[in-house]
Amino acid sequence: MERTLYDADHEEFRQVVATLAERTILPNLERYIDEKVIGREVWQEAGKQGILGLEVPDEYGGNLVNDWRFNAVVNEETAKVSMGVNSCFGIHFDITMPYLVDLGTPELKQRLLPDLAAGEKICGIGMTEPSGGTDLAALKTTAVLDGDTWVLNGSKTFITNGYGAEVVVVAARTSPGRGAHGISLLVVEEGMPGFERGRKLDKVGQSESDTAELFFNDVRVPAENLLGEEGKGFIYMMERLVQERLSCSVSNLAHARATLDDTIEYAKERQAFGKPIGTFQHLKFLLAEQDTKLDVTQAYLDWCVTAKNNDTLTPTDAAKAKWWSSDIQNQVIDACVQVFGGYGYMNEYRVARAWRDARVTRIWAGSNEIMKELIGRDLGL
Repeated sequence: MERTLYDADHEEFRQVVATLAERTILPNLERYIDEKVIGREVWQEAGKQGILGLEVPDEYGGNLVNDWRFNAVVNEETAKVSMGVNSCFGIHFDITMPYLVDLGTPELKQRLLPDLAAGEKICGIGMTEPSGGTDLAALKTTAVLDGDTWVLNGSKTFITNGYGAEVVVVAARTSPGRGAHGISLLVVEEGMPGFERGRKLDKVGQSESDTAELFFNDVRVPAENLLGEEGKGFIYMMERLVQERLSCSVSNLAHARATLDDTIEYAKERQAFGKPIGTFQHLKFLLAEQDTKLDVTQAYLDWCVTAKNNDTLTPTDAAKAKWWSSDIQNQVIDACVQVFGGYGYMNEYRVARAWRDARVTRIWAGSNEIMKELIGRDLGL
């Protein structure tokens, strides 16, 4: 399918990201998987290439372009080679850093953003808690103002970049009894006494993604590390979930497309009963169906990216993109495993890893069931 979303500047930037993936990520991917963390050399190289500063103004060390299509290019190219790297990069530059840019004080931004844009420091966001993931309004982490510092207590889990991040945006309850209106966002920094990390979590897929538990035991956070206004944290998170869900959607589809392309080549080369397996009608039809699913979904996602650039993408649009793209991603990759047969279940084949890596996309950034609930409410149901 011919896509008209991007122009020559985007395609030139795509080559920059693709080169990073080919020269820095792929040669070291097995090591990152074994160590359950992405090497700092990837972050630093991405910073040098301007990949991590797309949401950061020039005065804070970034290269803000005010064109989300560049973000989409990063999501597409990294998802093709590693969903784990994709998720870590996305949390850093596309999800967490905009909170700092939009809501941080000038002093906080000047102190943190240059190193984050350069890949010298990593950031993450702490929303999810052990007692509940989707229900953000019910979080139990608390922060109490004591003079000029907030005293933070609680824990977070499933935090991408959690083990290595030097900067974490943490959602905490600052006003008990006020529900969603009592939540604020605090910036916790490495070295603050009482800020501790748990183990790197042993996940089914995306092992190279640094995912960990975080613990806060009487952490004293300076008052100037409050993002935005006290009590508006839930609103800030809901506003930015639109971008997060679109980012996930773009990555989902690029990941599925790369896997399908590999599978089509395999079907042309693999012989059975004296001819390529792709010439058998069942597999030919199966692959034709998957290709069509991806093209049709791509058309909607490209429309969503355009709407995002025009600031007209609604939460309902993003919810549709998120649940549909992740369902299609999993359908397509599952079909690809079937085409590979027994080899598709072997870790040495990328399709097996892709199959594992894709499963979580129906859960994170709001489960697909919640996405359908949001869409249903928009229908007046």
